[in-house]
Amino acid sequence: MKNLIEISKIVTKKKVRKIEIFDDHSLKHKNSKFNEFYEALMVGKFKNDRDAASFLYSCSPTDDKYRQLKSRFRKRLLNTLFFLDVNLPSTSNYDRAYYSCNKDWTLVKILLSNNAPHTAASLAKQILTTGLKYKFADVIVNCSRILRKYAADIADEKNYESYDQYSKQFQNVLDAEIRSEELFQRVIMNYYKPPSKNANLAERIDTYCDALVGLSEIYDSPIVIYNMYMVWAYRYEMLKDFNAMLEVCEKAENYIKEKPAYYQADKLATFQLKKMSAYLHIRDWKNGKINAEKCLQSFPEGSDTWFTFMEYYLLLAIHTDNYINAVAIFNKAFNHSKFKKQAISEKEKWKVYDNYLNYIIESQGEKNPVLLSQRRKSFRISRFLNDPILYPKDQRIFTVHMVVAQILFLLEKNSYNAITERIDRLKSYANRQLKKEEYFRAIQFIRLLQQLNKADFDVSQLSNTEKYYNRLVDDVPFFYRGLISELEIIPYDKLWNLILKRC
Repeated sequence: MKNLIEISKIVTKKKVRKIEIFDDHSLKHKNSKFNEFYEALMVGKFKNDRDAASFLYSCSPTDDKYRQLKSRFRKRLLNTLFFLDVNLPSTSNYDRAYYSCNKDWTLVKILLSNNAPHTAASLAKQILTTGLKYKFADVIVNCSRILRKYAADIADEKNYESYDQYSKQFQNVLDAEIRSEELFQRVIMNYYKPPSKNANLAERIDTYCDALVGLSEIYDSPIVIYNMYMVWAYRYEMLKDFNAMLEVCEKAENYIKEKPAYYQADKLATFQLKKMSAYLHIRDWKNGKINAEKCLQSFPEGSDTWFTFMEYYLLLAIHTDNYINAVAIFNKAFNHSKFKKQAISEKEKWKVYDNYLNYIIESQGEKNPVLLSQRRKSFRISRFLNDPILYPKDQRIFTVHMVVAQILFLLEKNSYNAITERIDRLKSYANRQLKKEEYFRAIQFIRLLQQLNKADFDVSQLSNTEKYYNRLVDDVPFFYRGLISELEIIPYDKLWNLILKRC
């Protein structure tokens, strides 16, 4: 009763008239500007404030009407964060507990700032119990400090010593976690950098790995151990040692199985996606398919993670010539009700996949009636070949892929003049718009097409192709980490051999 009295006094003095949030009830009011804003954001209608202001009020983003709406909209979104449903089946106990601890911790701070120490201490004890169960070092340190002060205020020496011990013990754990996060972040910062800007990276990552192993041997912290496995996985990926990367990911998965209390869906998804990436690079369809079918059951269907996983699964099927499987994977993702909510760049990527799959069906279907039966009725070759194809600057590699796809279809028709026009366009891209290091493999492939054009598409007359082909096979082999600049629907070296067979 003492706690209820403390809380009631605070609420009576400072309660608000209305709490503005986005819930199912408020979102039913379709005529509301808030809801228009919300729905448009969810389907990716806006790239910037100008788009939003124009859509909502036909005004500029500096107009007071739009600025006021945006400010209130943001406040309502932030308010909603306090009422998220963390009891969804896809939410792990660990994540649910951590969210609840932090939400309740906010209440502790509010209670303390409003002179309600008894209620704050009571709530802090509950949070501490959960924190100890899941080893939330930051939560334990925060609660122990509050409870230590409370014990001192009421002269409770026994509990004071207990909370002091927790504070000191888990402060060391927290320091180790912060250090492990730092090392992982240093790897992430360098992950996408080109080799020329990553001098001595291998040596530095080796140092990070050794440091993380040392920390994991001293502190039994899930954060430290997860970061250790993450850094080792990234290390082997950067070294292109995909078999070693698989071993690390499997060890991480075993740790999760052995420590179910520390299960975190996002961490498991990361390791599973890394495994899928490894199978893609070593072109292991058998084990990749087993991994995919097992892992897809752990992701909410239609989630961003699910679509990413389906992409790797699709690429693995195409790269290993499992075309019927590839079409099935594509159809499942592309026809999913939540596909339309994907980012515009993601949807464009899948459209590129669609065109290549249609080419595969057309070119390989004559030998495979089952594959031929998968032909998409909505796809029109003539319409695709007449498409001028022009993507924004940040998606220019899609232009390259689509022009190459046109070349593939034109080869089937022996339309060499049209192919020459498109190779000249690709040549211009390679010379002027594609950065050499970022698009090295694409440029080498375009050089091969130029040589084919010079030989008038007579394979027996080809010359000066070895250096470009060897660069694709030996110097800079296929390496995809999700960047669209690295995307190859059919690996360029394999695509080149396919073209030679169709000439």
